[in-house]
Amino acid sequence: MVELDPNPRPIDALPAMGTPGDVALEDRAGAWTYAELESAVGALAHWLARQGFAKGARVASWLPKTRTACLMPLAAVRAGLVHVPVNPVLKRAQVAHILADSGASLLLTQQARALTLESGDVSDGCRLALEDEPEAVDALPPSSADPGELAAILYTSGSTGRPKGVMLSHANMWLGAISVAHYLKITPADRVLGVLPLSFDYGQNQLFSTWAGGGRVIPLDYLTARDVIKAVDRHDVTTIAGVPPLWVQLLDADWPDEAAATLRRLTNSGGALTVPMVRGLRAKFPNADLYPMYGLTEAFRSTYLDPAQVDANPESMGRAIPFAEIMVVRPDGSRADPGEAGELVHAGPLVAQGYWHDPERTAQRFKPAPDFSGYGGMAVFSGDNVVKGADGLLRFVGRDDEMIKSAGNRISPTEVEEAVLAGGEVREAAAFGVKDARLGQAIVVVAVARGESQEAEAQLRERLRRDLPSFMQPSRYEWRDELPRNANGKFDRSSLKAELTS
Repeated sequence: MVELDPNPRPIDALPAMGTPGDVALEDRAGAWTYAELESAVGALAHWLARQGFAKGARVASWLPKTRTACLMPLAAVRAGLVHVPVNPVLKRAQVAHILADSGASLLLTQQARALTLESGDVSDGCRLALEDEPEAVDALPPSSADPGELAAILYTSGSTGRPKGVMLSHANMWLGAISVAHYLKITPADRVLGVLPLSFDYGQNQLFSTWAGGGRVIPLDYLTARDVIKAVDRHDVTTIAGVPPLWVQLLDADWPDEAAATLRRLTNSGGALTVPMVRGLRAKFPNADLYPMYGLTEAFRSTYLDPAQVDANPESMGRAIPFAEIMVVRPDGSRADPGEAGELVHAGPLVAQGYWHDPERTAQRFKPAPDFSGYGGMAVFSGDNVVKGADGLLRFVGRDDEMIKSAGNRISPTEVEEAVLAGGEVREAAAFGVKDARLGQAIVVVAVARGESQEAEAQLRERLRRDLPSFMQPSRYEWRDELPRNANGKFDRSSLKAELTS
């Protein structure tokens, strides 16, 4: 098991418990040993360093799970740069926002993606390079960066407005990797199927925690559950990290007994597992330990439930992970009693450095830890209400904000509304998340059409298929003659949400 070393070093010097000859990454092109992985990281870092960017410049990657995509989180920081991974399913408008907001000096992508960009999407100060451009001339050794230095900006949606960039240090990512590798008990014998986007903190940690434990990552871009099953069978996968919609698909699929039997570990975050899902996963994969987890990008990961406690507590989100202090806090800042609901507050070295160039929203979420905190310093106030039972286990109560969490994605309703209104088919629109058995939440838009509602809906669906990624597509439209207002003349979201969820 990985030792809990609390002294972080630069993330590009992440230690592996295996030997240089152990396999670190395997895909259709073959396998890379840890020695070959180290050489490839060093070579890409050298190419990045030769581009002449200033120390701390942001470099973005917009790629599927290619080898270059797997290298960039380590190579960029080795070259003294800050990595900005862009989700490969995003469309040009979202990519342009991230590039502009981060002030990226480079976008590394593929030809097909580059051709979708329009004039102005990439600023004059940002160089566009294709994935096959970097060449191995020399290699940089591991960096000697201060663990507190900024290493990555991960973009995540807020409850209002466009995606915001969460700033992560070398220490944040190092300690997150060591923590997860420790409690998941990752070893060199493990083969981890990487199905989650590498732009997602949970997905990126698939790389880091596996490599910290000396295991093997098998990156996979999949279309159907059958693709996942085939990969498990082909590569003798021991571990899958997933989100609830994926588990629904995998539970509905037919599994060869041999493939199901190879799995030893299932981990979940990005939305709570329902009790029927827990029961289904335990029945279908009897040899696998199930790890329900809770996290937020602003502090990476907060809690996990020990597999030994899952059957008796299928609704629990568990306890604090190593290096995290989790508190349940009343509105007045005092500690909530056992059984009393309060806000989940996370303190400790996993707490991010705030939002990139956004002091206002940083101040709303990142605040001094409560007086009773053991770590002290800055803490993340999650906006989620939880209860801590007499058994010490935490249970989720509900969200304070209006975020939509669908298929493991955090979606800003404001961003959906802006996209709906952009084409002129409707006069007013409001987006909400409503409970859905497969997605966790489905997106419902309540709108006022400029003309006939059926024609407006047809035009909207056609346009949004071009303008928004699949996970942000509204599943249903509700048409109204007008949207309600409160006494101050403001749009009354609460009454509409109550109507939709009643």
